[in-house]
Amino acid sequence: MHAFDASRSPRHPKLAVKPAKFDETISKADFPNHSLRIKKTRPEVLGIDPGVNQYSGYLDILDEDKHFFYYFFESRNDPANDPVILWLNGGPGCSSMTGLFMELGPAAINGDLKPVFNPYSWNSNASVIFLDQPVGVGYSYSSKAVYSTEAAAPDVYSFLSLFFEKFNHLSRNDFHIAGELYAGHYIPRFAAEIIHHPERSFNFKSVLIGNGITDLLTQQQSYEPMACGKGGYKQVISDEECALLAEKYPRCALLSQICYDSQSAFACVPASIYCSSMMKPYMDTGLNPYDIRKKCVGDSLCYDEISNVQAYMNLDEVKEALGAEVDVFNSCDRTVGMHFSATGDVAKPFQGYVTELLENQIPVLIYAGDKDYICNWLGNQAWTNALEYSGQHGFAKAPVQKWYVNGEAGEVKNHGNFTFLRVFDAGHMVPYDQPENSLDMVNGWLAGDYAFGN
Repeated sequence: MHAFDASRSPRHPKLAVKPAKFDETISKADFPNHSLRIKKTRPEVLGIDPGVNQYSGYLDILDEDKHFFYYFFESRNDPANDPVILWLNGGPGCSSMTGLFMELGPAAINGDLKPVFNPYSWNSNASVIFLDQPVGVGYSYSSKAVYSTEAAAPDVYSFLSLFFEKFNHLSRNDFHIAGELYAGHYIPRFAAEIIHHPERSFNFKSVLIGNGITDLLTQQQSYEPMACGKGGYKQVISDEECALLAEKYPRCALLSQICYDSQSAFACVPASIYCSSMMKPYMDTGLNPYDIRKKCVGDSLCYDEISNVQAYMNLDEVKEALGAEVDVFNSCDRTVGMHFSATGDVAKPFQGYVTELLENQIPVLIYAGDKDYICNWLGNQAWTNALEYSGQHGFAKAPVQKWYVNGEAGEVKNHGNFTFLRVFDAGHMVPYDQPENSLDMVNGWLAGDYAFGN
């Protein structure tokens, strides 16, 4: 979910309120200033996925006063052998606990602030880690701030290294990184950080990016066709506004190209500001930017369920059970979004890291719910088709084929290790709108079916 709102003033960095009690602390010689605190949570206390081992805690980077919260669920199936997934929400500045309790985790939170079992959780056949990063997000905290995806990458690598030091029995299992929206920035860069460390102690296998923002220059051209009836849904803005968007894109593209060429804040901030104005005609409709079929409701990013998650994570008994060390949980922290925006990180290109992954034989899945607007399927399809890598010609020639689950579920284009999947009748949060189909997607991908049956 997108968190940044320039009308809000930045807050002070989030600081610890009181230290929590943890079962153990793990360190590693390779990371002398890092430690991982671990607490085995009791499912019966919160009523979340009884019978499944779960752990929470903090990665502490002591010399930088950074503290990253995580919540880990073992697989419901065969945790000793099943794959491991790291899930990252986007924003920048949104907590991965939203993904946990609203999309793909083992429980949803209802209006009574009670967990409700999710039969389509991604931990049905995989162990899943939910990480709140960068600092300032969710239960994570620091006296300092992170201002860019680049700065966040080493922190995530150190977390994974210490995590697999603790859960060493999982280090030989396949490991994947998945996420949505700004994770289209995060995941390519974080994955590149991993492959830059051949000495790593875990078995990195692939990445999955849902409705991500990766190549903004290319993707922003899709706002006009998606709003104007050319993306598989009816036109939702006026003819005049459609014409205006078409007129504005060339200047947006010019500014974005200057940003791509220099990758400096001086060039990228203006590009981000100008190009974000292309969202205005759509936002003026009152429609949900994450689902073109719906009106925006509530005061938490257009979904009442996000308010439920935030209220739940602020309950004293939940904070106590999970070892939270902050007084307030925010689903999306606007200060973090402002910090990233101020460095121009939002407008910078990240598709080059996808090229690097593919050239290093790391499989990449780009999936997109086709009723999202803000990171819509047209834009994601466009940048995957335009991606420069050694297999580009083969990907360009690859046919678009049907994807079936219980009936027709989407369309898939695959060449070797690179796949684009359009998910029918899903908004920005594919597991929320199509839980059964999203689980089928994940299970198929983790099993190595990169063409989804074709």
